[in-house]
Amino acid sequence: MRQFVCIGHEVPTEPDFSLDDLAGGAGRLDALCRSITSAFVTSHGIREDVRVHLVARDELTITFDGSDLRRLNPDERSTAALVRNALEHRDEAIGALPAEPSPGVEVYRRGLEGTLDALEGTVVQLHEDGDPVVDGGTISDPIFVLSDHRDFTAEEASLLAERVDERLRLGPELLHADQAITVVHHFLDTDGYERF
Repeated sequence: MRQFVCIGHEVPTEPDFSLDDLAGGAGRLDALCRSITSAFVTSHGIREDVRVHLVARDELTITFDGSDLRRLNPDERSTAALVRNALEHRDEAIGALPAEPSPGVEVYRRGLEGTLDALEGTVVQLHEDGDPVVDGGTISDPIFVLSDHRDFTAEEASLLAERVDERLRLGPELLHADQAITVVHHFLDTDGYERF
């Protein structure tokens, strides 16, 4: 299982945003939708062994599970519609129990710390100051943590410093989160560029 925790610092936690203004009025939800799509979509299918956890303003987490996910298309608008639908059901999430607004989508009332507490695997922070990914070994059950267009906050950095098992960089150039996810998949699909 590959998991990605994507932190959305400005993503709405209410469903009252327009699907026509994802870059401005929806807190750069466009960039996060590209990350969600990159995590799942292949040329003519979907990765079923992937989960994405979108942490919205450290208040809510929307989890997408590829083994059950439906209606995910390779465009930002349809992905944003899944996010908005999830937010419409946010009040149904009670305590540790999620709301389940559609197949493969769950909404939890928890932020980054609660999300990391609930996951099992190797927590990997993708960061420009990390060790080169090619220098590491095999990563079992990876949980990759990425930020949106903003840097990790001081609180997030402190939490991650306590929780991460590895801090890796993917190359010499800074990448957008969706690009980083694509590179991570390629790295893992090829066993560290050893198999094609």
